[in-house]
Amino acid sequence: MSSARVDYIAPWWTYWLHNFPHINLRFQPSDNSFQPEDENYQQSLIFLGCVAAAGLGLNLLCLAIYLSCLCCCRKDDEEESKKPNSCCVTWSAVAAGLITCVAVGVGFYGNSETNDGVYQLTYSLYNANHTLGGVDSLVTGTMGSMKSGLHQHLARLDEIFATRGDYVQTLQFMQQMADNVIKQLLGLPDWAEAKVDLASVADQTANIEYYRWFTYLLLLILDLIICLLACLGLAKQSRWLLTTMMVFGVLTLVLSWTSLGADLATAVGTSDFCVSPDKYVMSQTKGIIGADIVHYYIYCNQTLSNPFQQPLTIFQRSLTTMQIQIQGLLQFAVPLFPTAERDLLGIQHLLNSSEASLHQLTALLDCRGLNKDYLDAMVGVCYDGVEGVLYLCLFSILAACAFTVMLCAIPRAWRQIACRERDYDDIDEEDPFNPRARRIGSQNPNHTNMHSFCSYSSSMGSQSSLHPPAPAVSNAPMSEYMNQTALFGGNPRYENVPLIGRGSPPPSYSPSMRATYLSMTEEQSRHFGNDFQA
Repeated sequence: MSSARVDYIAPWWTYWLHNFPHINLRFQPSDNSFQPEDENYQQSLIFLGCVAAAGLGLNLLCLAIYLSCLCCCRKDDEEESKKPNSCCVTWSAVAAGLITCVAVGVGFYGNSETNDGVYQLTYSLYNANHTLGGVDSLVTGTMGSMKSGLHQHLARLDEIFATRGDYVQTLQFMQQMADNVIKQLLGLPDWAEAKVDLASVADQTANIEYYRWFTYLLLLILDLIICLLACLGLAKQSRWLLTTMMVFGVLTLVLSWTSLGADLATAVGTSDFCVSPDKYVMSQTKGIIGADIVHYYIYCNQTLSNPFQQPLTIFQRSLTTMQIQIQGLLQFAVPLFPTAERDLLGIQHLLNSSEASLHQLTALLDCRGLNKDYLDAMVGVCYDGVEGVLYLCLFSILAACAFTVMLCAIPRAWRQIACRERDYDDIDEEDPFNPRARRIGSQNPNHTNMHSFCSYSSSMGSQSSLHPPAPAVSNAPMSEYMNQTALFGGNPRYENVPLIGRGSPPPSYSPSMRATYLSMTEEQSRHFGNDFQA
């Protein structure tokens, strides 16, 4: 193990979060040490969620005040304020879109970092669980072989060597060595309960993380879709789409503040654990594993003595003594008692397998393996995990700001769209300069109710008046008419004689202006008709 991983050092942001005020629901300060079973500590984390809920209430209150002012305060001159309001809505939409894109990017990164940290935690827990399971399996297997297999072989050999007292004493001595091995193995901690706890914690953590990751993924996609649809509604000037996105924007605003409260409480609670994880681990293993053993695996220093060194050494010496005794019996007793060879070889095989198990057990009980899993779990939780949760908190704040700006811009855009449609409906549909009238005329050529202000006379207001006059007319007015038509686009179909001598009319005007314009046009037509007859 590299020297950089010997000691665990908590990151600076965990100390920053650990120093957050811990206040219970009775507004009393509580201890900031990680105590998830303590009621006051639970209330201090719930209080952080309540702070986020208060922020949501304040945000909604400000939005309600803004919308009330927007509905009550109407300006008298809509035309003067149209262009500045349009710019304000446009820039608000651009700002909301940019903030939403940044928030979604930050959210995806934070969600991935949190998932990586939790995955590293569960992977380390499964590794430690595998190690403890291997230790438990080796201890159980060795004790079983010593109790049952060795006992059966020694019982048969005792019957075979009944006439030789020295051989019987050797067998009794081997039984004492086997009992000593069993005694040393029983002195090792019972890893079965700890193994089950680690497996259940890893399974629950993996399940919770999967649903958390999937929920945030849906929230990120929802924020992005709402932002895109809101921009589409502004571009298309669709009031129903803007209204729908406003409702979903309020819902997303509530979700953003809710996720902020949950993330803040999670970050603070995890940081309280990361500041002093050894204290919590030792409190949880109290009564299951000795404090010296837990201390040995957490710190794994060269200065710390291995608490399993003595039982493992006695185990090794007992096996070596038993193997020497079996070698002597194979050499001297088998020539006298050939039937004992099978049991002696069986004991020898059992001792060899026990020695192999001893080497594996020594490697598994070494602190470096479990300490590496412990450090990997702490790095996953306190570095990647807490950092990812902080990015998720930033995502929630940015999303709340973006949707607040969006909810402020949508009512203004909705109001401007309504004003434009109202002004558009006030225009006379029979006005030839009205774009709607032009579209109706182009779509329905047989529409006879549309009279042109540019007709040659009052009796020629239909579509046929758009054709050039007959060739029998004198050349003086016709030349002037052709010059004017060439001046106004070169196509006689779209201009007529009353337009001679003036520019094009304004695109829209009031009914009073229309009446004035009609009177002037009729007067000019009469003068032109008199001149033409003269």
